[in-house]
Amino acid sequence: MSNVAPFQLGAVTVALDAPLFLVAGPCVIETGEHALMLAQRLAEIATEAGIGLVYKSSFDKANRSSISSYRGPGLDKGCEILAKVKERTGLAVLTDIHEPDHAARAAAYGIDCLQIPAFLCRQTDLLVAAGKSGKAVNIKKGQFLAPGAMAHAIEKVRETGNDRVTVTERGTSFGYGLVNDMTAIPQLARLGVSVIFDGTHSVQQPPQSGESKTTGGAREMIPVLVRAAVAAGCHGLFLEVHEEPSRAPSDGSNMLPIGQLAGLLRQATRIAALVREG
Repeated sequence: MSNVAPFQLGAVTVALDAPLFLVAGPCVIETGEHALMLAQRLAEIATEAGIGLVYKSSFDKANRSSISSYRGPGLDKGCEILAKVKERTGLAVLTDIHEPDHAARAAAYGIDCLQIPAFLCRQTDLLVAAGKSGKAVNIKKGQFLAPGAMAHAIEKVRETGNDRVTVTERGTSFGYGLVNDMTAIPQLARLGVSVIFDGTHSVQQPPQSGESKTTGGAREMIPVLVRAAVAAGCHGLFLEVHEEPSRAPSDGSNMLPIGQLAGLLRQATRIAALVREG
């Protein structure tokens, strides 16, 4: 499958030969004020690092360990918040969808990119609905799939006439945890899509018993994996960040403290420059 034409996500150009870009934000929308504050801080950091930014956050975390876990403000309120972030900052915005009818509803709020969660990456109706929305579609590779198997998910979106597709690598199931095979990045790129590496969910550690209501994470390994993924040729980075991860209502243990982001981006952009020099 050959590479398709480049496309834009706000000021970010997405293409196999385009500069490295960043998708970043908190796991789940907390409040409008918090979303805007974090988006503005991220925009400042990204500008200083010379890297394009897409802001991300989820209006609903449907896949939570416990039924009592915080899920978010819901589609309408959440997308209203993201639309305001887009208006105030000029950033493109990305959010997850979980059901086919979410695609058109989120698109109506001006969401730039609809993300398909990893566990839903084979859901035909969801992929087709996302494609028909006309918005860019970021498909997270399921932990249970080989890289080449993502060709089918990509094709489901492209069959709608929508070529604005990216794929995110976020680790592979190994026993009861995740491992990262960096050869997945060039394998996915051969499918003709820009490949984003998720450095935060890749360090996630699922609950090991019914007594635990939250996932764990080896946050200290995020920089290690990010550097390796950029060296392997990824086109974008996906990082969930928070000003105080220990207080985040979702995925705090595997989110990057925002204070560590600038240094990591400096390393990543230097590595990316070396890779593109050949």
